[in-house]
Amino acid sequence: MRLQIFNFSALFFRSILRATAFAGMVWGASVCAATVHVAVAANFAAPLKAIAADFERVTGHTVVTSSASTGKLYSQITNAAPFDVLMAADDETPARLQRDGLAVADTRFTYAVGRLALWSADSALVDAKGEVLKLGKFARLAIASPTAAPYGVAAIETLRKLNLFNLLEPKLVTGESIAQAYSFVASGNVPLGFVALSQVMEVTQQGSKLKSGSMWKVPADLHTALKQDAVLLTRGRSNAGAIAFLEFLKTEASRNTIRSFGYEI
Repeated sequence: MRLQIFNFSALFFRSILRATAFAGMVWGASVCAATVHVAVAANFAAPLKAIAADFERVTGHTVVTSSASTGKLYSQITNAAPFDVLMAADDETPARLQRDGLAVADTRFTYAVGRLALWSADSALVDAKGEVLKLGKFARLAIASPTAAPYGVAAIETLRKLNLFNLLEPKLVTGESIAQAYSFVASGNVPLGFVALSQVMEVTQQGSKLKSGSMWKVPADLHTALKQDAVLLTRGRSNAGAIAFLEFLKTEASRNTIRSFGYEI
């Protein structure tokens, strides 16, 4: 049966996905509740928690998440980690998995466009224009690893675009993921750092606001767009819950949640 599915046209396969997703979302709680293992880039852990709660309530499926840098998740997937869905922090990693035969064709889409922020736990340190970087009056600057995390690449591109990389390179403290870079700053061990905007925003009834500290929202034109793609992995192609989850990500309710954390659609 699986071989037959992959011999169908892309259009017909997409129709199957939609039909299966609809069935899973409507009847999942009473008939075919499944467990969906989602590998998610560290920057999107908080939004996914909110989306997963809504998805579980609507469908009856269960979501189990694993969060790490996109590079680390890619390594785990290529080493047969039991994931059904990947939500990456870039668009290249899901595309590579498709080329490698580890993700299902025609299931990849951009679920969010991330934003980079310069943030400090000190409410007086980071100004609204990021001039603190030019002054350089700080001992260390945290970033995510540019070899493993797209947000780390964006941080390096930003410093180069501002002609500050050579000046600030000796001060860089590199975390394995954007989550670790954030923890360096949140703990006070590093005075400021480049983090994901979603990590420092909180959702309230009135909208979104900065949780604490001070922040500069990095202009999008200072780095390559942080297009974040999701894809169905080959392990999840027969999992109705995984297919339904990807469809749920495209709903307006999910998109509103994503926007509330500072992402663009």
